Amino acid sequence: MKRSVALSVALVVGIVAAGCSRSSSSKPPATTSAAAPASTSSTAPNPCANVTLQATDIGITPTDITVQVMADVGSPLAPGLFQGNIDAVEAFANYVNAHGGIACRQLKVITWDSKIDAAETKNGLINACTNAFSLLGDNSLFNSDVSAMTNCVDKNGQATGLPDVAGLVNTLAEQCAPTSFVIQGRPEHCQTTTGVRPLTVLIGPDNYWVQQNPGLHGIYLVAGDLPETTASGAVAIATGTKAGITWDATPKVSGADAQPAYTPRVESAKAKSSTFVQDGSNDVAMVRMRKESTAQGLSSVKVWACSLACYTNAFIPQGGADVEGTQLALPFLPFEEASLNVAEQAFITALGSKVTSWGAQAWQAGLAFQQAIDNIVAKSGPNAVTRASLLSALKGLTDFTADGWLGPQPTPLVAGQISPCYVMMQVQNGKFVRIYPTKPGTFDCTPSNVTTVTLDPAAEAAKLK
Repeated sequence: MKRSVALSVALVVGIVAAGCSRSSSSKPPATTSAAAPASTSSTAPNPCANVTLQATDIGITPTDITVQVMADVGSPLAPGLFQGNIDAVEAFANYVNAHGGIACRQLKVITWDSKIDAAETKNGLINACTNAFSLLGDNSLFNSDVSAMTNCVDKNGQATGLPDVAGLVNTLAEQCAPTSFVIQGRPEHCQTTTGVRPLTVLIGPDNYWVQQNPGLHGIYLVAGDLPETTASGAVAIATGTKAGITWDATPKVSGADAQPAYTPRVESAKAKSSTFVQDGSNDVAMVRMRKESTAQGLSSVKVWACSLACYTNAFIPQGGADVEGTQLALPFLPFEEASLNVAEQAFITALGSKVTSWGAQAWQAGLAFQQAIDNIVAKSGPNAVTRASLLSALKGLTDFTADGWLGPQPTPLVAGQISPCYVMMQVQNGKFVRIYPTKPGTFDCTPSNVTTVTLDPAAEAAKLK
């Protein structure tokens, strides 16, 4: 089953899966089971009956609601990087339309390639403000000037802002934009975005690794191509330290690094007899680190750790036997268990060979968008859907789980909150296999999986070499 590709952006996901904590108590973890979406009663009133639909805001006509998905695709640095986001949102619209539409209208999608380029990303925001009701499922690494989004005017000329129901957010500006809602939560509290400050992080996976292997020490591979992913690496390093991991070295890696660049990194691990290697970069970085480790005979490592970035269609075929045993934490039920969850199965059926991890997050963003609009329609009717009402509904979205595909998410999807839920997978015999919690369809949602670290990410990132 196809999963995502990644550049040095895996650390973006590392914000979500960057060092996590379980209680040291011997009590079992708080597990949450997946749930199928409830059936809609055939006797429910039809909100579309006897209603003359109106053009209620930019991007909404009597027949259509238009959204824009913006993602980094066309850069020569990483061709096709986040194509999965675009594929997923387009497939989501087809799925929604085949099941009756949304707010009594059809869902239409326009796309924008942000090309890992700040200017193209800003142009994409301008285009969405003018031509779409909302951003949906977006994933752009250089979304650092969000003024075109936050100052976007609605149909009445009011600076309501452009709703942004994102698949994944990297930049601090987008994390803290008042119109942004991020499916996987945000570590930044956003009262201040400079200097030493608290950040909410998932520490559960780190604590799991430490509990299984006390005294871990080793290497963290920092995604070093972009300043903000490097800063995210600093947060992940601090999280691991809080969990009890000692860092022997924290080298910066680049998406352009060839195999020889990993020689000194493995030599460093051998010199320290490191027991832990964590990849904060992409799947290619882990493949190259592991192949070089095999070549040099590095045998002291007990845990090879990764995140969603290694949950790709290329990781096992490219890594082969060298990546056996790699562990990775996922924020959603794995694709291998799609038969246990209707929402995930719908995603996989709709995407087919185009299924990716990034696409999963974009589809989940679509479910949040749909749930918020359904809440508006149920309360006030299909002509009550506007940018302002959508922003209000998203702020009040208190029970979002993507129909059980995710564990309970931050309530609502605002800054400074992270879901405590995760699943641990491992590469075994050439397959991704669940190892914790062992019961299929469940998560570890122990509240202590979330903690706070206090630091200045930019200052700490500047110390990394």
